[in-house]
Amino acid sequence: MKTAVVLFNLGGPDSPGAVKPFLFNLFNDPAIISWPKVPRWCLAKLISGFREKKAIEIYRKIGGKSPIYENTLAQAMALENELGGDKKVFVAMRYWHPFIADVVRDVIDYSPDKIVLLPLYPQFSTTTTGSSFSEWRNQATLQGLTVKTVDVHDYPTEGDFLKAYAGLMEPFYVEAQKFGAPRVLFSAHGLPQKIVDAGDPYQSQVEKTAAGILENFPFKNCDYRICYQSRVGPAKWLTPTIGDEIKVAARDGVPVVVVPLSFVSEHSETLVELDMEYRQMAEDLGVSYFGRVPAVGCHKQFIEGLAKLVRSAIAQ
Repeated sequence: MKTAVVLFNLGGPDSPGAVKPFLFNLFNDPAIISWPKVPRWCLAKLISGFREKKAIEIYRKIGGKSPIYENTLAQAMALENELGGDKKVFVAMRYWHPFIADVVRDVIDYSPDKIVLLPLYPQFSTTTTGSSFSEWRNQATLQGLTVKTVDVHDYPTEGDFLKAYAGLMEPFYVEAQKFGAPRVLFSAHGLPQKIVDAGDPYQSQVEKTAAGILENFPFKNCDYRICYQSRVGPAKWLTPTIGDEIKVAARDGVPVVVVPLSFVSEHSETLVELDMEYRQMAEDLGVSYFGRVPAVGCHKQFIEGLAKLVRSAIAQ
């Protein structure tokens, strides 16, 4: 069976000039800001203009652009090699190139017998996977794509994903033990509290992922906390923040191992926010050790886990 697998990710600006339109696309998404169309458009223009300079500076620290496309493309190639046969993996980004509309055309040209939609968001949220799937269906309808399509809704407790992170954690934890009894900070991208209160399963799935990683971790009963990062705007977001927990760790005099469990590839939230900003905070507060576990990326077990999800979807 000829199958198209579509990997969904956020996307990121590929040049300083792309920062403002990328931000506009993000904040103009009704899944992000649920205002009516015209006022949402105006607010997105305002926010993207206001945040452009700061965002350009963030990306300047990592080469002037986001690495998320190249990282996602590498994951797509690894997955395609793992799947083998008549299966082609496409990369679709929500807010920058390659846009979902363009990928729908590429899939039509490929003429598959079946399509599998696979988000690179292990934990489901209406703001990420939900938004991407909605845009895919809109574009598929507009372009007349009628091929049988199966969604991989989420995979917060997929076994190989959990084992990959547990394995990546271990050397950092061992190193941290030289400085005392380590505290593991599971850091996930934040979400406005009102979205969770409305029934979004993201927070509960983040908690399941953390528990699942620890079940596969050789150091049982380790001290851990779940926290959130990347807050935007004045609204109430999920707590505690990673900054809060770094302050607590400094007060408690414990070394810290940070695990970005909702991120499966490196981008500004890991490379700048965690590796630079929060590492500096930890150093300034006197935290004895700050180890940041890498995202699973193209880790063999993670890719094998994604392949299992795809094969299961094809069999449906």
